[in-house]
Amino acid sequence: MADVILETRHLTKEFKGFTAVNDVNLQVQRGHIHALIGPNGAGKTTCFNLLTKFLVPTAGQILFNNRDITAAAPAQIARQGIIRSFQISAVFPHLSVMENVRIGLQRSLGTSFHFWKSEKSLSRLNDRAMELLAQVDLTEFADTTTIDLPYGRKRALEIATTLAMEPELMLLDEPTQGMGHEDVHRVTELIKKVSAGRTILMVEHNMNVVSGICDKITVLQRGAVLAEGSYREVSSNAQVMEAYMGTTAGALEGAH
Repeated sequence: MADVILETRHLTKEFKGFTAVNDVNLQVQRGHIHALIGPNGAGKTTCFNLLTKFLVPTAGQILFNNRDITAAAPAQIARQGIIRSFQISAVFPHLSVMENVRIGLQRSLGTSFHFWKSEKSLSRLNDRAMELLAQVDLTEFADTTTIDLPYGRKRALEIATTLAMEPELMLLDEPTQGMGHEDVHRVTELIKKVSAGRTILMVEHNMNVVSGICDKITVLQRGAVLAEGSYREVSSNAQVMEAYMGTTAGALEGAH
């Protein structure tokens, strides 16, 4: 049996008669990059919100490392090692790139609110912060005020601040959304690089990104799992093509 880090059993979320997530059974294997894809309104973000406890499931269970976390609060989930990129990507726009990563490191030390600590006591975090910036190719931007970073580089900074929390499972929500081709390529390479020794679950709409880096893909449609497998298996599935394009001919290849 494969080593499953995250599992959902019959996960369901209803909003006043509308079923946004419908009986989803998901298994994310340790060390994999796993993508949730699907047309708009498929339930991908709701699924993420259930996993990080921003929403409470109507029914079903969520297990992390074989522990039932269905009733856990968002802060407990984060402490256990499930970190979602935007949870801390509320990067601080008027701090430097380096200072943003350092705040992520402080959180993992449990000193998150010690903003009044002397510069000296925080400087021991600087080496680790610079290591993380090097991982995401932001070394040259260390002293840049975050608000002045190009958009694609801000997403790289989000990934660095997420890494500062030492996640066992990283949840990336549309990491390449709104990016031009060059930034998409850079961030895709970055995700591949930081995935070494980690598990990543991502919601992504760009099939180029998914095809290049994902070990497994789960396709959602109207809140339910439509198909699952490798990119090759999923992209040749007639139902998936139809869901995406309303056609049964070469749909995902066209999107690729």
